[in-house]
Amino acid sequence: MNAERSQLYYTCVFLHVSFQAIQNSVATSPRGDDTPCWLDAQTLRMLLGELQRCRQEAAPFKEVNQPLDTAIYHCGLLMAQCPAALNRQLCQHHLSAIMAPLKEATAQLSNSTQRTSAASSSPRQRLRGWLGW
Repeated sequence: MNAERSQLYYTCVFLHVSFQAIQNSVATSPRGDDTPCWLDAQTLRMLLGELQRCRQEAAPFKEVNQPLDTAIYHCGLLMAQCPAALNRQLCQHHLSAIMAPLKEATAQLSNSTQRTSAASSSPRQRLRGWLGW
């Protein structure tokens, strides 16, 4: 894995885990589902900025451009209604809509890395791997 792809992969993992932690926090809140969401707009703004920076750095990696654009779009929708302008269920829906494309981007980066390393190995190494030596 080259350094740029590796950095992008770990940034996507960081963003996914961050949004997942927020979603878990919302889900375990003792408030009712009809109560306004309590998310901190400052934290979301920081994550949106990181997501946008990640997308700029992902420009050469075409397979992850669309998933990152989708995550940015949904994060923007969430930010437009935050804080306290939507209920917890809708908040969780937006968070899931952000995490799904981040997970897809991470998988794309991981899969292409595995294909690259397998393609770059010598025939002897592939044969040894296939024979289990």
